[in-house]
Amino acid sequence: MPDPAAAARALPELGERVFLTIGRQGVGAFAGLTRQWFLIRAIDPPEAPLPPRHEVLLARGPFAVDEESRLLASRRIEVLVTKDSGGDRTEAKLVAARAAGLPVVVIDRPPLPAGAEVVETVAEAWEWLRARASGAR
Repeated sequence: MPDPAAAARALPELGERVFLTIGRQGVGAFAGLTRQWFLIRAIDPPEAPLPPRHEVLLARGPFAVDEESRLLASRRIEVLVTKDSGGDRTEAKLVAARAAGLPVVVIDRPPLPAGAEVVETVAEAWEWLRARASGAR
């Protein structure tokens, strides 16, 4: 999904008990959904507005697969909404959701700002830093 609003539009077809793990920002896109119940997990309290039927769980990962599986089962979660964080910190909840047969909605990473440079390896990153430190471009 390109953004939280698109993910919110997809939810009515996917389930009524939603595990929302997109951080505190963007939760407002789900505020208009009155049929779904949300378990909102974030490190910091989410910004208002919030969906009318929700529980906020403040927690910081990483989380283990068995821990995520227990959470999904205890809250009777039917669909997972997460964002593409670009790392492996989301792996446990994805594995748990797959094992439970749950649909997963992934919100894309935002596009890079214009002019941003990207490197693929640690060696390229070091070279990029060396070039900047020496004043070369």
